[in-house]
Amino acid sequence: MTDEFTTPIYNDDDADVAQITDKTVAVLGYGSQGHAHAQNLADSGIDVIVGLRESSSSRSAAEADGLRVDTPDVAAAEADIISVLVPDTIQPAVYEAIAPGIEPGDTLQFAHGFNIHYNQINPKAGVDVTMIAPKTPGHLLRRNYTNDEGTPALLAVERDATGEAHAEALAYAKALGCTRAGVVETTFQEETETDLFGEQAVLCGGIVELIVAGYETLVDGGYSQEMAYFECLNEMKLIIDLMYEGGTMAMWNSVSDTAEFGGLTVGPEIIDEGVRENMEEALADVQDGTFARDWILENQAGRPEYAQRRAAMQNHDIEDVGARLRALFSWADDAGAQ
Repeated sequence: MTDEFTTPIYNDDDADVAQITDKTVAVLGYGSQGHAHAQNLADSGIDVIVGLRESSSSRSAAEADGLRVDTPDVAAAEADIISVLVPDTIQPAVYEAIAPGIEPGDTLQFAHGFNIHYNQINPKAGVDVTMIAPKTPGHLLRRNYTNDEGTPALLAVERDATGEAHAEALAYAKALGCTRAGVVETTFQEETETDLFGEQAVLCGGIVELIVAGYETLVDGGYSQEMAYFECLNEMKLIIDLMYEGGTMAMWNSVSDTAEFGGLTVGPEIIDEGVRENMEEALADVQDGTFARDWILENQAGRPEYAQRRAAMQNHDIEDVGARLRALFSWADDAGAQ
């Protein structure tokens, strides 16, 4: 375990896969995370059974990958560790279906804490409740594993009924290949609240609104849609890649002095105290459960606001001009495939 960080970070030396080699893991779902978890675990010598509805289109894929497949209730009843990797919105219903087969001493495991933190799932007594959340899409988790590389992950223990929950979660993370890179300890509350806030205020909500606002400002100012798209959306990836690889200073060191001066002086005028106040309100809504309540009610009502807002974004002209401009770069895909 490394100790130079503010929170514990575990590596290969801290975990022992043997902790779970005599157990059966049920992986519920075979989407982005599910397929990677199931295949990595199986390749690490773990007995895996994939839980999917009889009508699931993923059944053939899981079976083709050499995995046992059964319905979620049967898989959960057989397993010692039940990894719930279906979408957040259907997890409560899936839990109700599998709950009768879960016994004291079993582990209910998640990759995101929403339904536990907001009490949409209340596991029965005597069951360990843990989280292993790889910080990457599933296809990269799988690719890194097969390349003998690591993928960072989060670890949280909500309930340790057996006294072995932490060690077992670390073993699971090692079987995924995550301890090769580092497993960061957190809590269900911290993971859930920071994840929701980051998605809303920065990663998905904030960045999209910033891009669209910049695009609309240029177009309204008389500039072409194409130039507005390139400057406000296309080049965003270049900047993000620089920050991803080396932090904000690596980005500043790579752009021109003109860009750096403009960014350092004008950026704080755009993202000002008013924006920070809005962010604080968004965080408060996450912390007190307002957002969770609204999202739960939205799903119960058939997602009317979700559909309306999604359609508005889909119909924005930045999508149309972007599709036309991206087609100009199709040669890059062809060259990469040669």
